[in-house]
Amino acid sequence: MSQNVQAAETPEKSGAVSEIVEIIKTVVYALLIALFLRVIFFQPFTIPSASMEPNLYQGDYIIVSKYSYGYSRHSIPFSPPIFDGRIAGKTPQRGDIIVFKLPSDGHTDYVKRLVGLPGDRIQMKGGLLFINGEQVKREFLGASREQSEYGAERDVLRFRETLPGGRSYVTSDFGADRDLDDTELFIVPEGHYFMMGDNRDNSSDSRVPAASQGVGYVPADNLVGKAQIILLSWYPGASIFKPWTWVTEARPSRFFHALK
Repeated sequence: MSQNVQAAETPEKSGAVSEIVEIIKTVVYALLIALFLRVIFFQPFTIPSASMEPNLYQGDYIIVSKYSYGYSRHSIPFSPPIFDGRIAGKTPQRGDIIVFKLPSDGHTDYVKRLVGLPGDRIQMKGGLLFINGEQVKREFLGASREQSEYGAERDVLRFRETLPGGRSYVTSDFGADRDLDDTELFIVPEGHYFMMGDNRDNSSDSRVPAASQGVGYVPADNLVGKAQIILLSWYPGASIFKPWTWVTEARPSRFFHALK
């Protein structure tokens, strides 16, 4: 009669397998904890463009609080369609800098400033912002000569804008004759918000309809979170594949800068 023979594992092999299993478990636990924190509390984002200058620069690495407005399906990576609406929803405030999903595709992350609340009437006239028929207060801070992303120099005007309710911040402007300096009257629908970039003449935002490759009105469900702080910042020349640029291209004056 034949017998089944089972080879005994050596102590060294058994210990190696146990160590590998423990490493895998540790990695899985760490990933689950990171996912939990990312969904519930905070998420990092890198600013890819100049549309929010002078408050956010290309290369800024910001932290967004996910709990500020409650949670929607867009709070979860890849925005799975598992539920509609917001859980523990909170109303954003006029002037908040918000990361949201582009309404036209539901996946692309955008960052802009909340200017119009549901029911507001928004319009640009001669480069001036009007909310509900009243011009938003604006104070001229000065002008500078700066180089554009295309290499040409241009005059950049700085203004301190104060929204109804008192939120104040600085905007950039290239003049009062640009494409989005005179718009139609926008009436923000219920359950939606009107977003604008602080770099007024270099921002495709709610002034541009979604059908024209713009943002249009942003549904409340698309809000991801409130931008709270610039954690780190690098000039555009920095690259993850060039470690020396992490130091040579850093902007330490912007590190740990709270956002208004």
